[in-house]
Amino acid sequence: MAKQSKKYKAALALVDQKTLYKTSDAVSLVKKTSITKFDSSIDVSFRLNVDPRHADQQIRGTIVLPHGSGRTRKILAITSKINEATEAGADFFGGKDLIEKIQKENWFAYDVIVATPEMMGELGKLGKLLGPKGLMPNPKTGTVATDIAKAINEIKAGKVEYRVDKEGNIHVPIAKVSFTDEKIVDNLNALVDAIAKARPSTVKGIYFKSITVSTTMGPAVKVSLPN
Repeated sequence: MAKQSKKYKAALALVDQKTLYKTSDAVSLVKKTSITKFDSSIDVSFRLNVDPRHADQQIRGTIVLPHGSGRTRKILAITSKINEATEAGADFFGGKDLIEKIQKENWFAYDVIVATPEMMGELGKLGKLLGPKGLMPNPKTGTVATDIAKAINEIKAGKVEYRVDKEGNIHVPIAKVSFTDEKIVDNLNALVDAIAKARPSTVKGIYFKSITVSTTMGPAVKVSLPN
């Protein structure tokens, strides 16, 4: 087990591990417990009462956070609509030439790929390379779109993806410590609402087992569950 630093121990001492904090209180506390010198990310983690082995319980979706996530993501646009991609602010853009570059050079100087449908035949051949890295465009997440400019603009506006893992957990970055409490609360509430709406009809009883927020390298703070 890794040795805990003095800063972490001091931050941990501020958190009552048995308390479910109101959202506003949890946000205020998680900012106080940030121990990094840089502007840490604030992440939210959900434990859900779902069984991802069932197709209808493989929860996945996207949401444009009201105030963005604070993250700057480099976007690669694979499309024939170069002018639209350029004007929307894609960091890299092209067609088969860039697909070949990825394949031959293992090129990954970007955080997300968006593509227009006509390019997916060629791009799909890189499934074994892009899939494990979570980079393969998918219509369900809006990264395969006829309107490439809209797809790029949504990502730049703070669109994040939520996806349940095999243990029934979801982890999403929602803000930076430098955000105001109000903006963080808005983002968190919007994400909770989106995941609540994605509840499968086959799930009975409780849906949210737990919700926690934390900063990079900081302790987790438990949030009171939605009714």
